Amino acid sequence: MIKHVELRRHTARVAIVATVVVLACYVIAALFLNLFVLHRLTSNLDAHLTDQLSDVSRGALTPSAIAITVPYDNDSDDVPTYFWNISQSGGVVALTRGAPALPPQSWQHTPETIVLDHISYRLDSFAAHEKLLVAGESISSITAVREALYFPQLVFGCLLAVVTFVGSLFIGLRSSAPSELIRRRQAEFTADASHELRTPLSVIEAEVELALRHTRDPATYEGVLKRVAQENLRLRSIVEDLLWLARADNDATESSRIATADVFDEAAASVERFRAVAEARGVELLMKRDGNGPFAVHIAPDALDRLIGVLIDNATKFAGPQGHVEVRVLTDGNRVSLRVDDSGPGIEEAHRESVFDRFHRASESVSGTGLGLAIADSVVRRSHGSWTIGTSVWGGARMEVTWRRLSGRVVPRRNS
Repeated sequence: MIKHVELRRHTARVAIVATVVVLACYVIAALFLNLFVLHRLTSNLDAHLTDQLSDVSRGALTPSAIAITVPYDNDSDDVPTYFWNISQSGGVVALTRGAPALPPQSWQHTPETIVLDHISYRLDSFAAHEKLLVAGESISSITAVREALYFPQLVFGCLLAVVTFVGSLFIGLRSSAPSELIRRRQAEFTADASHELRTPLSVIEAEVELALRHTRDPATYEGVLKRVAQENLRLRSIVEDLLWLARADNDATESSRIATADVFDEAAASVERFRAVAEARGVELLMKRDGNGPFAVHIAPDALDRLIGVLIDNATKFAGPQGHVEVRVLTDGNRVSLRVDDSGPGIEEAHRESVFDRFHRASESVSGTGLGLAIADSVVRRSHGSWTIGTSVWGGARMEVTWRRLSGRVVPRRNS
């Protein structure tokens, strides 16, 4: 639970950082956009003032005509152009009606912005006939454009921040879910493996300690050695199964070069191999098939042999004395199925999802490492098969695996 909370906090921190970075990029982009737009509008206004000054200096336009035809209106998009004459002595004469008072100052013949009567104007000057002709226009339209840009940019920025944070948080949690699941499974696996390995080691340690505590007769020592050997075999079985699973989990390229095998041939060979085991356990072991071959599927023969072996071994264990186990291979269209039925106690529906967990045991009365079905599930997943767990005709468990059939490809059974 603590790890899960830490993961959420870490994901939230990453989402916050991502949001800050995106917002910083957005603010920089918005600033550049505003500067570009305002610079373009200001340049257009400067060009207009230059043209007006040139026309007035040539007599093409008269200041009074401009003032009459273009009345000043704060709400109008058509802003009037005002003109002033400045004498060499510094005297300022307004050439257009309604022009604001122009303060005396030195002019550099370059456009500049000046506040006149609490209104910002863009002014430009032109020397003509020993006088200085000044033209100016209000930049209220440019100011309005700038203010009009700010509000949608602010709204979009807020929406962008929310969307970026929520999106980053969602993607972070979704992407970290598999890692968290793997971490949790690794922790559970480590705990279960430690428990399973500790049990036989504790038995061996106790047996040896008791044997060395007092002098005993040879028969007693022989019994101790037999029990130690039995626990050693259990340890070896666990370690071999763990190594097999580790190799299966780490072999990421196995599915790309996997071989083909005939399910019926492999099942028949496994049934013959386990027949003596079934007889020793008092179980009747049957082999049947439905449909015509070939029963070829995309799977490595050794992996298929391991899968069938696990299913038959489990079935004969749970079937018990006087029990029955039937191995059946059948086809249905382009599908091939391997079905193993037993007459044991069966698997309750509530436990069917966990039967493939490592070290999971349906019953403590049956010996085993608890890794058999985990190995079988690894084989099925790597060969792109699918499981079906149900109830057999005898009321026991039915374990069925289905693959896509490779039609027209006869694969000879491998030599065991």
